[in-house]
Amino acid sequence: FPSVAVAWRMNEESFLKGFDELSNLKLRLSWGESGQSAIDPYQTVGLLGSSTYSFNNDLASGLYPKTMSNKNLTWETTSQTDIGLDLTMFNNRVNLTMDYYYKRTTDMLMYVSLPAGAAAANNIVRNEGEMTNKGFEFSISTQNFRGAFTWNTDFNISFNRNRLEKLELQKIYSGAQLSSDILKEYVVRNEPGRPLGGFYGYISDGVDPQTGELMYRDVNDDGIISALDRTYIGDPNPDFTYGMTNTLSWKNFNLSFFIQGSQGNDVYNASRIETEAMFDGKNQSTRVLKRWKEPGQITDVPKAGFAIKNSSYFVEDGSYLRLKNLTFSYNFTGKLLKRWGVTRLQPYFTANNLLTITGYKGMDPEVNEWGNDGGVQGIDWGSYPHSKSFVFGVNIEF
Repeated sequence: FPSVAVAWRMNEESFLKGFDELSNLKLRLSWGESGQSAIDPYQTVGLLGSSTYSFNNDLASGLYPKTMSNKNLTWETTSQTDIGLDLTMFNNRVNLTMDYYYKRTTDMLMYVSLPAGAAAANNIVRNEGEMTNKGFEFSISTQNFRGAFTWNTDFNISFNRNRLEKLELQKIYSGAQLSSDILKEYVVRNEPGRPLGGFYGYISDGVDPQTGELMYRDVNDDGIISALDRTYIGDPNPDFTYGMTNTLSWKNFNLSFFIQGSQGNDVYNASRIETEAMFDGKNQSTRVLKRWKEPGQITDVPKAGFAIKNSSYFVEDGSYLRLKNLTFSYNFTGKLLKRWGVTRLQPYFTANNLLTITGYKGMDPEVNEWGNDGGVQGIDWGSYPHSKSFVFGVNIEF
């Protein structure tokens, strides 16, 4: 896995010697490869599983082929090209970094399902596909004020575009299967030519004023609503993400706060299947108070016990802006502390997840039922939200 990098410190060239405000201007270019093996060990030889079965009116244990061997397995390889620019100005008070990257992953290690009866095992691990990620990243650090009052700001923003380029054997992967009492369908569909994690289902065109049922779009225009009318109904990948930290100090007072956000990503709010469908005795959200009750009523909440399909009705804009962290502290000084051998006495207060601005109807737009699974993102299905916390403490140094 080779790599190479080169940089040109442009500010040392003669044609920029007269720019005193410019203390650093560097152009960077790099390329490299890295490999990983994100699978269980011993997949080249195949694995056996154990099971119990009935034999002569008794229970016996046996082994069965769990995975097929694959002697041709190799590393999953990612090659990345990066073009960057570093800029420092005004006596190091402004630092700007810009990067464009193009990352291509080949020989992706994936578990491929096999047709029933094709082999003793039901899947095989293969170097199956290719995927690309490309985008821009910007970060800037500024010293806004110096002296008795100081204020520093760090800001970053990133734009990433993901695309699954190719799959060899299995062309479509479905994920995020809901096991609700009234809806057992896969929410996510991954296939070549699209970003990972796309939500797949029916397009909902609102509530029928006459029946109170959700209306679903006839995508293929054949006059009936069937599985052929399913299409992509949402994308959990954001247009961009960003964050900003501000640190302020005045005399012995210190204040810092961190803001983060995401823009343009969708969230599949599967929790609403349980809290709005009104099909059993579960507690329901207050949205059901606006449900359809009589013919001719105009509302966006269907009637109690409506026929549920995996649809865009549950897809929402997951954009948000969050005050992630706020810390306030005070530094005590004085001769008495020195006499006691105390070099630092700093009481502080910290609040986490203090404020979230979003149009999302659920408890938290920054959740995913399937954890860190790269192929499944933005599914809220009873996911535990980020909790607010308030911490009071004291830092003491002797």
